[in-house]
Amino acid sequence: MSDSRIREHMEVIGADGVHVGTVDRVQDGRIKLTKADAGMGQHKGHHHFIDISLVAGVEGQKVQLSVNAAMAVTMEKEETESSPSPLTTNDAPPDESDGKYLRVGEWPPP
Repeated sequence: MSDSRIREHMEVIGADGVHVGTVDRVQDGRIKLTKADAGMGQHKGHHHFIDISLVAGVEGQKVQLSVNAAMAVTMEKEETESSPSPLTTNDAPPDESDGKYLRVGEWPPP
């Protein structure tokens, strides 16, 4: 499915017609859902992403997925605006010689 027909503020629904979210934008081959659809608890305030390969079609102002809403939610990726970037090979491990780090099984601290 080409992402050129998917626009901001379109409703995303599962194959069963149940609301999954609202499009914030399409980014890197994924649909970024608005934070308002993030849910509650630990999911609140996070953007969720749905892979564009799950889109079955676009009709009017709705993006229809090829899976039911319950399945789509389990396949969402979650990212926060302030998530630290993953470690790279250039990142050095913390200096353990300063005594601030415990080794596994080391309790109480020295």
